[in-house]
Amino acid sequence: MADVVLEVKDLKTYLFLASGVVKAVDGVSFGIERGKTLGIVGESGSGKSMTASSIMRLLPKKIGKVVEGEINFNGKDVLTFNSKELLEFRGKDVVLISQDPMTSLDPVFKVGAQMVEMIRAHQDISVEEAKALSIESLKKVGIPNPESRMNSYPYELSGGMCQRVIIAMAITAQPKLVIADEPTTALDVTVQAQVLNLLKEMQQNLDTSIMLITHNLGIVWEMCDDVMVMYAGKTVEYTSAKELYSEALHPYTWGLLESIPKLSHESKSELTTIPGTPPDLRLTGEACNFHNRCPYAIPICSEKVPELLEIKEGHFVACHRQTKESTLARGEEFGDV
Repeated sequence: MADVVLEVKDLKTYLFLASGVVKAVDGVSFGIERGKTLGIVGESGSGKSMTASSIMRLLPKKIGKVVEGEINFNGKDVLTFNSKELLEFRGKDVVLISQDPMTSLDPVFKVGAQMVEMIRAHQDISVEEAKALSIESLKKVGIPNPESRMNSYPYELSGGMCQRVIIAMAITAQPKLVIADEPTTALDVTVQAQVLNLLKEMQQNLDTSIMLITHNLGIVWEMCDDVMVMYAGKTVEYTSAKELYSEALHPYTWGLLESIPKLSHESKSELTTIPGTPPDLRLTGEACNFHNRCPYAIPICSEKVPELLEIKEGHFVACHRQTKESTLARGEEFGDV
């Protein structure tokens, strides 16, 4: 039996606003095995980051709440953790790498002080030992002159350097799971590659699992074992990375794949886009969330929410037109049944 580090079952996270209830995450289920990488993709507002915040229990106070579901980490329900258990869980068992590294570090404290504090919060070692461990970790992530960088403030470092510091902190914690929420968004292409390589090395050396949230489907192909495609708070497709690229089944996934620029495109050719906009998350739950943008929609799509079904072994899809008995072919004419 596979060693599942994180298992999420029917997670529903809502935001209770004055204007109504926003179904930010609406019945999401997935699992991540030890040493494996799960990619979560989808447009902004699809619920990717809110899923990560739910796992870390870092939802907006007063308005954010997990209303249903389970989040099991190594067989323990995260939703039942007390303050002490949460401290162990965050920063030791699970590390969050956010999309803006500059906001992950406190600007008024030196990098070294923050690293030492984090290490000593989870390990019973002296300040000097924590400093030595911090310097060694900074060396591992390729930061030059790590001893002097320990005395730098975050604002004195570039975005790429700050992201490396966050990864260095993760290495010292030796976490079982890293949640990387758009870790390369604010970085240039060269630094992006370096950060992804660091994550790969950490995974190989520590057998760490990774939950990678990204818009970049190229990164998914490079990094991920499995992929979950989210749209408007729901999972629309869930399968292996290879299967997704070779035989995607959901019309929304087709749209995402077709939106990737290709080297074969002419320089002045228009980029392919998905027409329309995502739905208001206060009004979902009565139909397929994608029906108003889907060129393959039929009447039932606007009348009933599709179930997430296993169409093939290990390949789950939520689409009325994709079943074991009848499958929709990519590129069929609009509305063709």
